Amino acid sequence: MRSPVVAKSGADVGVTFLRMVPSAVKPIPADSSASGTLPVRAYRYCEPVRLASQLGWYVFPPLDFRVMWDGKVIFFKCAGIEDWIQADTLQFPKFKDQFNASAPADVQGYSPPFISSVPEPGSFQLWSGLVLKTTPGIFAYVRPPINYMQNNHTFTYEGIIETDEWFGPLFTNIKILKTDTEVIFRRNEPILQIYPIDLRFLALGSVRDFDFVESLDDFQEDDWAAYKQTIVDRVGPRREKGSYARRSRKSRKNE
Repeated sequence: MRSPVVAKSGADVGVTFLRMVPSAVKPIPADSSASGTLPVRAYRYCEPVRLASQLGWYVFPPLDFRVMWDGKVIFFKCAGIEDWIQADTLQFPKFKDQFNASAPADVQGYSPPFISSVPEPGSFQLWSGLVLKTTPGIFAYVRPPINYMQNNHTFTYEGIIETDEWFGPLFTNIKILKTDTEVIFRRNEPILQIYPIDLRFLALGSVRDFDFVESLDDFQEDDWAAYKQTIVDRVGPRREKGSYARRSRKSRKNE
């Protein structure tokens, strides 16, 4: 497998995370084991899964908390709050005063909410406590952690943020799928995976034309040769488990 030269650090592509909430977790590089949740066989032999899993960085919530949706209203609870409270718009605990103490006078009073409800039923915005900025032409692909086994009670939306121009809170939109069920978020479990993309990625993603081969009768000689190399030559006594993964890793190492 051919791959581009990999940047050695976020600085190489102009990625900067800025902490606003003091307890916000510093992002960590995503890893090929999906934070240890991948089955062993997938981790050892499925290079496509490993490659996707290790893109970018994991982002975490800034505190442990719980939410619940009763079908009409989203409720919130965390350490120090014994009873459920309505999560219309909630500031991070004690953050408003911290923000105002540090912000310039013309910015004071504009601290971002930690959790806020949105018009769609069962949905809310969750802030990581961070801001993300990138150099011109570099955007942030924001999505739930890749191949990471999360709970079955929420759906996290994906998005592309033009972080080279939009400087604001790094948040995500989450939909609760099951009513009257506590959904737990923990500081040591990622809620997002973020990786940098550029205009070339967007240009390729907007392509709508493609070639299409109608049937087996239209396969060319090189198609059959490639199929033989990929499938036929790797079965039976000649089959080597994990050969694709080894070649792919060796190819990336040499580039």
